[in-house]
Amino acid sequence: MSTNSEPVNIRVLDREYTVGCTPEQREGLLAAAKLLDNRMREVRGTNKMAAIDRIAVLAALNLAHELQQTKHDTHRERDIAHSLGMLNRRLDDLLDPAAG
Repeated sequence: MSTNSEPVNIRVLDREYTVGCTPEQREGLLAAAKLLDNRMREVRGTNKMAAIDRIAVLAALNLAHELQQTKHDTHRERDIAHSLGMLNRRLDDLLDPAAG
């Protein structure tokens, strides 16, 4: 922990962990812990005997896949916005040849 971090207790799949973070990061850490807890519970389902490390890895893989999809979608949106901007400029040039 750095000098301005403080301990925060989080609960994931009925286990408590202490993590150090700055006061500004606390809310985000608690939200992330809640998301992870929910995902691990989904992965575990009704199998209460499943190994926690397996549940954690599968939940992490699901979250990583979602993150990759989000990044891919963001890049696609930027590409589409760029293409639309170019098309708009071309249309403007065609409709108003004096401006070009």
